[in-house]
Amino acid sequence: CPPERVYRMLVTAEVERWWGSSGTYVMREWIADVRPGGTWRVLVCFADGRRLPASGRFVELDLPEKVVQTRAYEFDHPAVGRSETRVTYLFARTPRGARVTVFHEGFQGREAAAVEHALGWERVLSWLEPYARRVHDEERRRQ
Repeated sequence: CPPERVYRMLVTAEVERWWGSSGTYVMREWIADVRPGGTWRVLVCFADGRRLPASGRFVELDLPEKVVQTRAYEFDHPAVGRSETRVTYLFARTPRGARVTVFHEGFQGREAAAVEHALGWERVLSWLEPYARRVHDEERRRQ
């Protein structure tokens, strides 16, 4: 998909369609005021039945190239507690769609948390890619 389409997949309730798997967790109840300073909130629903909230605010929205947002768990996450971190998504147009680069900062002194989240982002992007391919194919067929 082009960067502007992938951008929407990450900042709207569309995250509920692709972010997660039945064996890990899924996102539900996404609410976002998509503007600089606007807030977002989601309920992370784990396979074991736990339902844990996360939230943050949008720091920068530069459509379709960049999203910067804060992120905090509203529960005592084992690796980061309730500390606020910062996620930056960069979108680069490619001949086949978009390349998404994720920077997740705010883990100073918590190397295990940084590694856990890096592995988590690999998993998230592995969910996003096939979803984006399906959406792209469906949208092209409708044109």
